[in-house]
Amino acid sequence: MDPSFLMIAGAPQPVAPFSHAVRVGPWLFVTGQLPTWPDDDPRPLPEGVEAQTRRVMDNLAIVLAGAGFAIADVVQARVYLTDFTRDYAAMNAVYQGYFPAGRLPARTCIGVTGLARGALVEIDLVAWRG
Repeated sequence: MDPSFLMIAGAPQPVAPFSHAVRVGPWLFVTGQLPTWPDDDPRPLPEGVEAQTRRVMDNLAIVLAGAGFAIADVVQARVYLTDFTRDYAAMNAVYQGYFPAGRLPARTCIGVTGLARGALVEIDLVAWRG
């Protein structure tokens, strides 16, 4: 089964050399998304971790939909926060609202020293459609 390297129309411009997602059979590996604007890349990032988390989740939904997947297909997530102690609870409050009840993916959340474009949060996903 050969992988398909996907660039999704309408998704934010990559900030580095990578595909938006890679599909291998029923699996989709979605590159970490930042809180950038799909239609206005130079626009400043939203203020605060709640607004940034919403933008990140909306960007992830664009990539998922463009690959024929949905948020309900997500089985694993990795979240990166630049200020874990300050932002963990606020990020979680927004994050969990994107998933159907009883369908929260497995997850890792990591505090990091910095993210591209000065973002406060980045999230990547693995989805499965069998």
